[in-house]
Amino acid sequence: MATELVFERRPRAVMALIDSWLMIKRSSTHILRNTDQLLGTFFQPIMFLVLFATVFGGAISKALPKGISYLDFLMAGIIIQTVAFGSTTTAIAVCNDLQKGIVDRFRSLPMNNLAVLNGHVVSDLLRNSISTIVMLLTGLLLGFRSHATALSWLAIVGLILLFTLAFSWLAAIVGVIAKSVEAVQWLTFIIIFPLTFASSVFVPTESMNSVLRVFAVNQPITQVVEAVRALILGTPIGNHGWLAVSWCLGILVVAVPVASWLFKRKSA
Repeated sequence: MATELVFERRPRAVMALIDSWLMIKRSSTHILRNTDQLLGTFFQPIMFLVLFATVFGGAISKALPKGISYLDFLMAGIIIQTVAFGSTTTAIAVCNDLQKGIVDRFRSLPMNNLAVLNGHVVSDLLRNSISTIVMLLTGLLLGFRSHATALSWLAIVGLILLFTLAFSWLAAIVGVIAKSVEAVQWLTFIIIFPLTFASSVFVPTESMNSVLRVFAVNQPITQVVEAVRALILGTPIGNHGWLAVSWCLGILVVAVPVASWLFKRKSA
């Protein structure tokens, strides 16, 4: 009884943080215990990196500025592509919790309604951090070399984390509105696939036709990739830095309240 009174006296904001922390631990534990998901986290980025570097490197390297290898050019794009597709995990986890009645069980507890979303989104940072580290180590083995300074690496990490948060909250919207896990998979695919492949992830935008290039240079993934790429290669970042941050913050400003509203409405 005394413990319950202590919890009741705590401000709602503190209770919301505690509930979110519990959900973060729950979601992170599921990731670490799910062998299939961990294997995907390790091997999918490795396969993309090795295949694109070895299969397309010879042809595409001819379109790159002198002195830049395709592997060095590719690294930023592969990291951002993996994070983008990795956000599908957030959508699937949210959809699973809703479809299997887990959220209904949480509603019977004195728990903040949005703690479940916070848990899935933040734990996605853990999984994507593991993927990024695996890719960087693999790239180093293949010959990747960065010209980034320590300060540049701090900026790279910050930008990747911001992008991960933005796309995870965007994926959370899909997870709430989808009626099944299958629907989540094709919905996220039709959103993320054109954004990643019609961008500068794999090739310079200068090599695209004029119509596709207009789309490619005016979408978030290209701006984030170009910002991270410039920091990795030690080249001028230009406008890509503030445009990348603006895209990510803009997505968060829209996605967080929309996902929260939809989740409250669906779990009410």
